[in-house]
Amino acid sequence: MPDDQTHKPEVIIKGIPASPGIAIGPVFLFRKSAPTIREKSITAGEVPQEIARLEQAVARSHKELRKILDFALSKLGDDKAKIFEAQLMILEDSILFETVYKRVRNELKNAEFVVHDEIGKYHRMMLTSKDEYTRERAHDVEDVRNRILRNLQEEKLISRLEGSSVIISQNLTAADTLILSRNDVLGYATDIGGITSHTALLARALKIPAVVGARNVSHSVQHGERVIVDGYSGVVYINPSETTVRELEEKQRQFKLFEERLSELRDLPAETLDGHRVELSANMEFEKEIEFIRLQGADGIGLYRSEMLLIGKEVFPSEEEQAEQYRLIAESMYPKRVIIRTFDVGGDKIVADAVKENNPFLGWRGIRVMLDKPDLFLEQLRAILRSSTKKNVAVMFPMISSIKEVRAAKGYVEEAKKQLRAQNLPFDENIKVGIMVEVPAAAVLAEDLADEVDFLSIGTNDLIQYLLAVDRGNDVVSGLYQEFHPAVLRFLRRIIERGKKRDVWVGMCGEMAGDPMATLLLLGLGLDEFSVVPKVLPEIKKIIRSVKLREAKRIAKHALSLQTEDEVKAYLRSTMKERFPDIPLD
Repeated sequence: MPDDQTHKPEVIIKGIPASPGIAIGPVFLFRKSAPTIREKSITAGEVPQEIARLEQAVARSHKELRKILDFALSKLGDDKAKIFEAQLMILEDSILFETVYKRVRNELKNAEFVVHDEIGKYHRMMLTSKDEYTRERAHDVEDVRNRILRNLQEEKLISRLEGSSVIISQNLTAADTLILSRNDVLGYATDIGGITSHTALLARALKIPAVVGARNVSHSVQHGERVIVDGYSGVVYINPSETTVRELEEKQRQFKLFEERLSELRDLPAETLDGHRVELSANMEFEKEIEFIRLQGADGIGLYRSEMLLIGKEVFPSEEEQAEQYRLIAESMYPKRVIIRTFDVGGDKIVADAVKENNPFLGWRGIRVMLDKPDLFLEQLRAILRSSTKKNVAVMFPMISSIKEVRAAKGYVEEAKKQLRAQNLPFDENIKVGIMVEVPAAAVLAEDLADEVDFLSIGTNDLIQYLLAVDRGNDVVSGLYQEFHPAVLRFLRRIIERGKKRDVWVGMCGEMAGDPMATLLLLGLGLDEFSVVPKVLPEIKKIIRSVKLREAKRIAKHALSLQTEDEVKAYLRSTMKERFPDIPLD
């Protein structure tokens, strides 16, 4: 029988690759409509009953979330479970719920209306934020609100499924993603969501293939239809032809073989065929990542985002709390180096006493915040220094734009050392100090800044955003965010050359460092250290170990001669496809 004759037409929908892997199976269409809310007036005599009903709904919601948290802790560990801890904190916010109860009493309105309206204020405020992180966290607030409303209305949600299935939905909350995973879930695909959405984060942790941001995928499928979710390239195939099925099954087989081969590189150095060695480190956010980072063969931690300690806290952690955390990481990675970035708060990061700014990305953030808060800054610096006794810790300052800021920050390091000496507390007297180059001004001043520090680490995420005047979180212009723009490449060359001129090593901890298509280019430009998300370490190492440095230099030289980002990408893509056909570039 001719191929495809018995099939409905194959439909291909492009989304965002959120969790690697390929899932083939029948659709379970997960529909969850928002609770219907009607405003109703109640009498004064009905208030006690309405308050009691609301208290029961909140208590039931708390019990549900506690069960989900326990399941998350057992299945995913502490760091991923923090999502549900944050939701529990909303439910335990006494000020918020006192306001809700007070409005029910004073306005004589039904509990559903008041909950929807009051919590909705916070949801709307977060949803209109300019930064992606806050917009994603708005879904936590919405999920808690809807959970209370469903319990007020005594509605039940589907959590048990029959057989194996691919879950397709308009959107999945963190709880949906986790609870559904108790079934035989093959994959996830959603209409909305980004790479930092809860669906994406949890799917990766659960090792379930996922595609998010696939626009209208939930309106394009029917329950039970066969689909393929390609989490490598971010594509959903509806009613795939037998040819497509065979191709994707072969792709899946090849990727598994490739991943097995990559594991053989774990204990080998990131060294070119002609003996040029670079450092291949990992970016780290949570303590639970340490074991995976070691298993991936990292040369150390090239960026520890210390501001992750602030998640779910209303106050900055104490010096003791910080010192304990930093020491744990340093000792776990010893003798390999750990670079701790001081709190990078403001802009797209949460800070307890953030001020309202029209453009937070160009405002009070990074080193600017810490220099304005010397007590907090000194507290963190003392904690970092106390963790440095094994001499494998370095400190790094974010958002540097001037020599003055570097000298001021170094002055606080010296003050922190002085205070620790007075307490007879040990630390590394020669701790290395570096800065992130993520502001164009720092790139221009790279040579002078290199005179002041021991290393430079390029933060491409912000550097590209600022250099090209493109907010990468803005859907309208995000397509203009181009890491291979010729201006970006020339800036990178400048930073690396100026750093080397002053004999300091130059690394990169932005997303570009972990892009396989950029590896040969960056190697050829002379980058000394790549700090990447742990999962791509083996791929980057394979590329580095498969070429000679002179070849990489030739590739970089040619890329720099090109005039548009399309030309650069086409050249690098063809080069990679020729040399490494098994490494995914999409």
